[in-house]
Amino acid sequence: MIERLKKLFAAPEPGKTEPDAHQLAIAATALMVQLSRVDHNEDERELQTIVDFAVESHQVTREEAEAILKDALDHADDATSLYEFTGQINEQLDQSSKQALLESIWRVAFADGRIDKYEEHLIRRMADLLHLNHREYMQARHRAEKTG
Repeated sequence: MIERLKKLFAAPEPGKTEPDAHQLAIAATALMVQLSRVDHNEDERELQTIVDFAVESHQVTREEAEAILKDALDHADDATSLYEFTGQINEQLDQSSKQALLESIWRVAFADGRIDKYEEHLIRRMADLLHLNHREYMQARHRAEKTG
């Protein structure tokens, strides 16, 4: 995970403008893992939602998604701030893509059937760091509630 994170935050390759799906998967997974741990009740349904999101959204295989999740879980306590991950996401995603990511983060929170106050607070912080306004935050929540 440390090597992947180093690559994630390394300077982009010259001439490379497209976002790296694998790096974005790592950053998004790291945010979701932080969320799954905030209520001190890591739920298997939340973890499965994280893997499903990575497969659907980041063009990685289920095995790659599970490996990224395992690395993120093993190193979750090493993360010093959410900004490590949101900074990379902000550089590579447009506003609608960031809102879709926030919707998926909400789906992780809803996966265990309840929203803890700490989860809601952390998602609000993530939305702020992703430069999403309150309307976008609420729209993402409502879409996640409807599909969950």
